[in-house]
Amino acid sequence: MASSPQLVQIEVGPPVRQPKPAWLKARAPVGENFHNLKKLARELDLHTVCESAQCPNIGECWNHKTATFMLLGNICTRRCGFCAVPKGRPEAIDWDEPRRVADAVAKLGLKHAVVTSVNRDDDNVGGARVFAETIRQIRELTPDCRIEVLIPDFQGIEEALRAVLDAKPDVLNHNTETVPRLYRVVRSGARYERTLNLLENVKKFSPGMVTKSGVMVGLGETITELVEVFRDLGSRGVDILTVGQYLRPSRDHLPMTRYYTPDEFQYMKEEALRFGFRHVESGPMVRSSYHAHEQAESTSALRR
Repeated sequence: MASSPQLVQIEVGPPVRQPKPAWLKARAPVGENFHNLKKLARELDLHTVCESAQCPNIGECWNHKTATFMLLGNICTRRCGFCAVPKGRPEAIDWDEPRRVADAVAKLGLKHAVVTSVNRDDDNVGGARVFAETIRQIRELTPDCRIEVLIPDFQGIEEALRAVLDAKPDVLNHNTETVPRLYRVVRSGARYERTLNLLENVKKFSPGMVTKSGVMVGLGETITELVEVFRDLGSRGVDILTVGQYLRPSRDHLPMTRYYTPDEFQYMKEEALRFGFRHVESGPMVRSSYHAHEQAESTSALRR
């Protein structure tokens, strides 16, 4: 049985002491699509990051027939201080998982499927092969469904990245998450330069691939630092950027330092667009897969 998370509390800034603003209140998930997807995920023994990461947009996305499936189990080998996904020693890789994900996508008639995973530093290449096989099997059963992959850094192993790219997803996403100064605290086991190198290599190995990355705010960074991250990502040819508010999943996770206002998110969007992004999604409720179908449509011309 996997051990429960044992996170060390590290104060990256004074915790916020104010009620949640009105613009951060999401509607409770309802609707036929939501209930059908939840039921099917249980029947096929699948995990969705929408549930595991406690995403506030789960109802809206599922009712738009967009879902994010999480491969390689539900236990992550890293202990990132912001993430609600359980940490510990994972089980063996389930090589039948790609078939079940493809089956779920077909049965639900999804228009845009996002496929992500926990970190599997015990077998990065094996994890990448599961991504690739999932892409292939979705294509076989639902050829009209767009496929976006949100991949880990694979510890910088190029063989793993090439394996995913060879399967030709429509969008390749790898999140930057935060500014370089906070990496050691926020992203356990990750390196800022490794993230930039991965995104740069995607364009090098597969020039037509649409790339995407996301950043959280509210962990103690400054807007000046964020704009520098936008500059770094833009210079690597990243096409889509998402910027959203960090919300602390529990008292065992990193504290939030402040809420950003909608006006500040608009300012960050305007700043980011100066660096060449094709699409920027910036707002309090934005997460990696939020409005993913619309983002893909706005950049679809890149793949033609």
